[in-house]
Amino acid sequence: MSTSPKKSKTSIKILLGLVILLIFVCIVLAVFHETPWKVPLEDKLRKNPIPANDTNLNAAKPIYNEYCANCHGDTGKGDGSDAMMYDPAPSDLTEPKHMTHLTDGEIFYQITQGRKPMPSFRKKLTDDQRWQLVILVRSFVAPAAPTPSPTKTPEPPATKKTEPPAKNSGQSLDRPP
Repeated sequence: MSTSPKKSKTSIKILLGLVILLIFVCIVLAVFHETPWKVPLEDKLRKNPIPANDTNLNAAKPIYNEYCANCHGDTGKGDGSDAMMYDPAPSDLTEPKHMTHLTDGEIFYQITQGRKPMPSFRKKLTDDQRWQLVILVRSFVAPAAPTPSPTKTPEPPATKKTEPPAKNSGQSLDRPP
C-alpha cells in the first residue's frame, strides 16, 4: 500500500507548520512568563539586624552606585544605563505595589542569591553591606514628607465690639466691689 507523493508532501507541510507553531508558542511563553522569586520561608522571615538610620543609609549609597545603579538606575526605577541590555529588565525598586509586599529577608535573599541577569552578591559584599542595601532599597518607596499646605494670608484680628459702659453706680470698674 503506497501513499501518493502528493499526500506525503501535504503531511510533511502540516507537520512542519505545527512544529513552527509550537516553537513560536514556546518563544512567546518564555518572553512573557515571569517566574516569581522562590524565597525559602526561613529567609523571608529574617529581620534586618542593621538599624535603619542615616549612617547605614549613607553607607549603602556608594555600594548601590557601584553595583546596582547601572541596571536599577540612580533612583531605583530600573532605568539604569545598562538596563536595556537585560531580559528580564531590572526591577523598578520604587514600585509600591511590588516592594511593600516584600519582607526585608526577601530583599536580602534576592541581593545575596541573584538571578539571571542579576548576579549574586554573596561573595562581593558582606552581610552588613547587603543589609544596608535593603535599607536603601526601602528608602526608594518610603512615603515622601507631606508637602506643606499653602499658607494663608493672615487676617486682621477681629475687632471686638465695645459695649457702652454700664451705668456707674458709684463703683469703679477697675476695683472689685
